[in-house]
Amino acid sequence: MQKTSEAAPVDFEPTLDFALEQDKQDPLRLFRNRFYFPKVQEKEAIYFCGNSLGLQPKSVEEALLRELEQWRMHGVEGHFEGEMPWMHYHKFLLPQTAQVVGAKEEEVVVMNTLTTNLHLMMVSFYRPAPGRFKIIMEAGAFPSDQYAIESQVRWHGFTPEEAIVEVAPRPGEMLLRQEDIEAIIGQHGRQTALVLFGGVNYFTGQFFDLKAIAEAAHRAGAYVGFDLAHAAGNMLLKLHDWQVDFAVWCSYKYLNSGPGGPGGVFVHEQHGKNPALPRFGGWWGHDEN
Repeated sequence: MQKTSEAAPVDFEPTLDFALEQDKQDPLRLFRNRFYFPKVQEKEAIYFCGNSLGLQPKSVEEALLRELEQWRMHGVEGHFEGEMPWMHYHKFLLPQTAQVVGAKEEEVVVMNTLTTNLHLMMVSFYRPAPGRFKIIMEAGAFPSDQYAIESQVRWHGFTPEEAIVEVAPRPGEMLLRQEDIEAIIGQHGRQTALVLFGGVNYFTGQFFDLKAIAEAAHRAGAYVGFDLAHAAGNMLLKLHDWQVDFAVWCSYKYLNSGPGGPGGVFVHEQHGKNPALPRFGGWWGHDEN
């Protein structure tokens, strides 16, 4: 993984020559050769579906064959032996994952699926009380987020109508205004337990001001979390510096892990190192030391 400097702004021109010239100047242009492109009518497709499933890297087949060989050679001992023992796979992924979301290595892990991780995070960060039980979210969020959040509030004995506050665009507009997001957080602040937004809205492509949303949520005394399915690997993120409490994402979109690829989790160190934080335990319940 390599970082590239941000390009200087240019005046856009809706012409083919302009597009070709910009391609020549793109510092990432050579990465195109690292992926397979599907063909449509014998022609290489112009692929605009990375928001649903990223293209296959050409290195994937070799990597999979290496793991199959490890399994063949070592069997169960592959958990502890070989080039990359499976027992510690998450450690091999920490540097890259932390860089993608702007975190410390001890704040991230690769595991499960996005929705499963979202539920696990809400176990810890949605702790409704009689006077503080609301969740503030974007209107038109990805359906799986909507279903997860609705099921969580019902699990705690509330109805979506009373517990979920959706921030919608103004009439005639497609995008949310930051001042409207902050105003609604302020309006419902004393009753709000959690502010939970997408990083990038899957339908409009709007990239929300995560830092400002986190600050507004904390001013209101609420936790803040983000679904970064359409932001991880796509936008510059600084979750640790922005004081985000938690975030979840998938890896098969802009991170190109392939169908069924595992999700990711961020928990800010102030919570991850807090043994009093309620959480579900399991496979990683032991102290490594």
